[in-house]
Amino acid sequence: MKLLAALAASVSILAAQGNPGATRTVTAVRCWAAGEVTRVAIEVTGDFEIRSDRLHNPERVYYDILQARPMIESRRIYSRTLDDKFVRRIRVAEPQPGITRVVLDLNGEVESTSSMLTNPHRLIVELRAATPAPAPAPTEPTPSVTSAPAQPPTVPVIRQDPPKVESPLPAKAAPNPPVKAEVPENVAAELSKVQVAKVDPPAPLPAPAASAPVESSAPRQPAPAIAGPEEVGKAARHTSAGESSLVRTLGLKLSRVVIDAGHGGHDQGTEGPHGLLEKDLVLDVALRLGKLVESRLGAEVIYTRSDDTFVPLEGRTALANEKKADLFLSIHANSSSLHNIAGVETYYLNIKGSSKDALDVAARENASSQKSIFELQDLIQKIAKYDKAEESREFAGRMQAAMYAFSSRSVPGARNRGVRTAPFVVLIGANMPSVLAEIGFLSNPREEALLKKPDYREKLAEALYRGVSRYADSLSHFQVAQAKP
Repeated sequence: MKLLAALAASVSILAAQGNPGATRTVTAVRCWAAGEVTRVAIEVTGDFEIRSDRLHNPERVYYDILQARPMIESRRIYSRTLDDKFVRRIRVAEPQPGITRVVLDLNGEVESTSSMLTNPHRLIVELRAATPAPAPAPTEPTPSVTSAPAQPPTVPVIRQDPPKVESPLPAKAAPNPPVKAEVPENVAAELSKVQVAKVDPPAPLPAPAASAPVESSAPRQPAPAIAGPEEVGKAARHTSAGESSLVRTLGLKLSRVVIDAGHGGHDQGTEGPHGLLEKDLVLDVALRLGKLVESRLGAEVIYTRSDDTFVPLEGRTALANEKKADLFLSIHANSSSLHNIAGVETYYLNIKGSSKDALDVAARENASSQKSIFELQDLIQKIAKYDKAEESREFAGRMQAAMYAFSSRSVPGARNRGVRTAPFVVLIGANMPSVLAEIGFLSNPREEALLKKPDYREKLAEALYRGVSRYADSLSHFQVAQAKP
C-alpha cells in the first residue's frame, strides 16, 4: 500500500509539472504607428492577468501574461525587428512554464502605457516620446567678486579649526570644549566689516564696454523650444446628397469601430456549391479588415466574434452600444437560386422602399433572431426613432463604391447591385451609423472559387477598408494615419 501511495504521489507531481496551469495562448503580436503613438496589440485566447516592469541599459519594458503559453505563427519563441521610432524589436518567449513574456526593446527614453481589452481579449501597449523634464527655474545672476565696485579688505588667514556645532561622539562622551582664537584687535575689526558686507544686497554690475565684452557668470537661458506643426481642424464635408447631419455639424469623429462577422457556431449561414461556409469566410475577412483599420486609421477595433462562436443578432449591436462604438459594419455573403448572379451590395436599416429581393435577403439573415411576434411593435419603434439613417446611408454609399470598384475588376459578370434598405435585426437598435455588406455570392461557383483564395480575401478586405476610410475622411477633423511601407 505504501508503494502504491508513493507511485500515486509521483504521478501527481509529474502531471502537475506537465500541466503548469497555462489555460490561455498568446496567438499574435501586432505593431503599428498612429501619428505620434506606436501601438502594440498582444492577442490572448481568453481573459488574462499581467505583470510588467521597466528595465534599463538597454531600455526595455516587458509584460508577463500569466497562465498563458505562446504560439505565434506556430512557434513557441518569436522575435521580430521593427522599423519604428519607439520600439526596435519585439521578443516573445516562455521563461517559466505557464508564463508568456513579451519584451519590447525600446529606442531610448520612451513612455509606455497599457490597457486590457475584450472581444477579442488583447493587451494594448501605447508608446510615445518621453515627456521632457521641466527646465530648472532661472536664478538671479550672482556678481563676480572680482567685478564688484567695492572690495572688502584682505583678511589674514587664521589657522584655527571652526567651533563644532554637533559632536560626532556618542551622547555619554563629553564633547571637546570650543577653542577660543586669539585674534588681534585690528583683524577683528576687519572681520566685522566683512560680515556686514555679506548681509547687504549685492551692488548692480556696471554695463560692460562694447569693445571689451565680459563673459557673465550667470547660467545661460535655454533657447525657446520650436513648436511643431499645429494641427488645423478640418470641417466635415456635406453628404453625397448635399446635406449636413448632426454628426457633421457637431464635428464628431471616428475612434472606435465594431466589425461583425455574420453567423458563427451552429449558425453556418449560406454554403457554396463546393462547401465554402459563409461563417468561415466572413470571419476571415473581418479579422483581415480589423488589422487594416487598426494599423492605418489608428482606430480601436472591437469584434463581435473572433472565432467560430454563435452570437445572437441582438447582442451584436448591444455590444456596439456598450462599447460606445462610432461605427458598426456587419459582413455577410449572399446567395441566390440563380447561380450566375454575382456582385456586391450594401444595406442600411429602413423599412420603407425595401424591394422584394432586399426583404428576402433580410429574411434569410434574420433567421437566427430570437424575437417574438409580440415584440414587433417595439422593433418598429426602434427603427422609426433611428436618427442616424442619413449617416448610415452615407456610410453604405462609400462602402458600396469601394467594394464594386474591386469586384468589377475581379469577378466576371459582377454588377453594381447598389445600396439597399432592409429591416435587418442585426442593425436594429444601434446608436451609431451601421451597415451590412454582402461581399459576394457563394452560390456562384466562380465567385466561390475566388472567395476561397487568401490573396483575394486580403484584396477584398482592402476594398472594405477603403470604404471605411473614405467615410471617416469625410468627417470633421479626422485624419487617416499613413500606412508604413
